[in-house]
Formats: sequence, structure tokens, C-alpha cells
Amino acid sequence: MSSASPANRLITRLQHYVLFDDDERAAIEAACATPPLVVRQRRDLIREGDRPRGVHLIVDGWAFRYKTLEDGRRQIIAFHLPGDLCDVHGYILREMDHSVGALTPVRYVEIARDQIEGLATLGPRVAQALWWDALTSAAIQREWTVNLGQRDALERLSHLFCELIFRLRTVGMVDGTRCEIPLTQTDLAEATGMTPVHVNRMVQELRSRNLIRWKGREFEALDLDGLCDVAMFNPAYLHLDHEGRHLDANG
Repeated sequence: MSSASPANRLITRLQHYVLFDDDERAAIEAACATPPLVVRQRRDLIREGDRPRGVHLIVDGWAFRYKTLEDGRRQIIAFHLPGDLCDVHGYILREMDHSVGALTPVRYVEIARDQIEGLATLGPRVAQALWWDALTSAAIQREWTVNLGQRDALERLSHLFCELIFRLRTVGMVDGTRCEIPLTQTDLAEATGMTPVHVNRMVQELRSRNLIRWKGREFEALDLDGLCDVAMFNPAYLHLDHEGRHLDANG
């Protein structure tokens, strides 16, 4: 796992909205400077019903948000990648209404409530960047709802792959169109409302069209434009086009 500053990827991601000055970057780094915690693969960072004490920042590894029905069936409702905040305003809740688990071994920091609130008072750049983070998370949830309600199985899976590539690219974790996707077919099934068997068929279909190569964790979009066409993928909902440029430091 990376030994870089826990805040590096968070700052990189937030600066897709607005560029910070040195003092703001230092303040974000200070807020994230608590000793990282490590959670083993397939264990929970926090469970439904727990009282949140702060905001979790994923430093390394992949996490996921999920809901479980009384009969044990599970729905994955979000993937959290390195540099992601798990519900930036979630600390105001009395108790969690969902769980956050580790798909892989995860290293994370818990940013205290007063630290997050302090960041929001630094000025409009940091405050709006944190709101951008929350609004982008909501936009991703809306797109997942469209996925489940309107896209067919092949479109749904293609869309998820496209989204992951674009999100990983923002934090420097894509080489060309190659990246690591440490998901099982069961994970994909629980995120897309399909069975693992159906997911397998859709993966094979994408391979047969020479759109993807996927072996173990190693994923490559052989034809990213073609994959986006199948998915009807428009990355606008990820809001990665520097919408806060009018607030840029030294701009």
C-alpha cells in the first residue's frame, strides 16, 4: 500500500473542481494527518446502526456502501476508491443507515467532525469543493438508479466499467485505458441487479466484441469509445471539468 500523504489523492480529486492555494492544501493535509487505520478484506469500516464519529477517507484499497435485507440479500449502492470521502456530511447523523465494507484490504483515516467543519470555514474554495464532492456522490447515485431502472444488462455493466475508469483516472490510477478492478462477478451482480451467471455472460459478450480485456484484477478497455457507446455513457455527471475555475487560487 502507498506510503504517500493520506490527503494526496483527495486533494488531486477535489482540484478537478477548484485549485487550492498552499495554505488550503496544508490545512487539508493536516485534517487528514491522523494515523491511518487498516481493515481487512471483506470486513466493515462501519455498520448500519453505528454512530458515525467523523468522515472516512479511503487512502488505499477499495470500499463499498451496501444495504442488507433481513433474509441476507445484499445490494451494493456505491464503490469508494482511493481519495474518496465516504459521505462528507454523514457525521451529522445519529446513526448509519447503511454499512461501509472493504472490498480489498483498505487503509483509511477518520477525519474528526471538528476538522471537517474547520475545513469548511477556510473560505469558498474548500467549502465549495466539499459541496462538489457531496453533489457528485449524489449524481453518481442518480446515474446508478437510471442504470437499474432503464439500461439493459450489457449497457448496465458497460456503464459501470466506464464510470470506474473515469473515476480512477482522476486520481492517477489508470495507465492509458488499463487499471486494476478488484471486483468479483458477485460484487458486480450485487451492484447491477443481476445474477453472477448473468454478469459472466455480459463480460463474455464484451470480450467477444473486443471491447475489454479482464484477467484477475487487470482490466483494460480495448475500445473505450466503443464501450462508452454501448453504455450510452456521458461523463458529465461526474463533474470533472473544473467547474469552480472562477475561484481558482492564483487564477
